[in-house]
Amino acid sequence: MMTTQTHPSVLQKTASWTLSKPVQATLFVSLCSLTLWTVYFTTYPAIHDRVHNPRHHTLLVPCH
Repeated sequence: MMTTQTHPSVLQKTASWTLSKPVQATLFVSLCSLTLWTVYFTTYPAIHDRVHNPRHHTLLVPCH
């Protein structure tokens, strides 16, 4: 008697990999880092003025 083995589909493998904790943690940290980088180094005056002092205190960036 022949038995057939079921192989997970590519979609199932992708979903399993994407939903793993290390991948989620990496994506979360990357998104937070990108957001902070964008806010800290924006040239848009309203945002730049708001985060000016915290940027210099947290990143030790000299004043311009």
